[in-house]
Amino acid sequence: MKEVDRWVAKAEKDLAAARINFEVGLFDVASFLCQQAVEKALKAVHIKKFRKLKKIHDLVVLGREAGLPERYLGYYKELTGAYIYTRYPEVPETRNIEENSRGFLAWSEEVIEWTKKRLRE
Repeated sequence: MKEVDRWVAKAEKDLAAARINFEVGLFDVASFLCQQAVEKALKAVHIKKFRKLKKIHDLVVLGREAGLPERYLGYYKELTGAYIYTRYPEVPETRNIEENSRGFLAWSEEVIEWTKKRLRE
């Protein structure tokens, strides 16, 4: 399915860009790109499963509908929050942005790998 492959490719590009931004100390940008990578990966699963795109940014909803294991619930809640505080200057940023960003990178890689396996089923 070509559309699914395009979403996965975009997720992988966002994750690569997140790594680059993390390395140069742009932790807020890296966090935002991690959220985008996971969102796009989960949307790929959603498209395969339901044959349509769900236009939302809430990773909790996307994750549950895609069948992402519940053990990730805390991560997708945090990452959905990062989508907000990394984009809007009036929202207070987390104090541990570097640490959070490092965790988001690791988790995003794991979710994208889970996504690829799920899409092969």
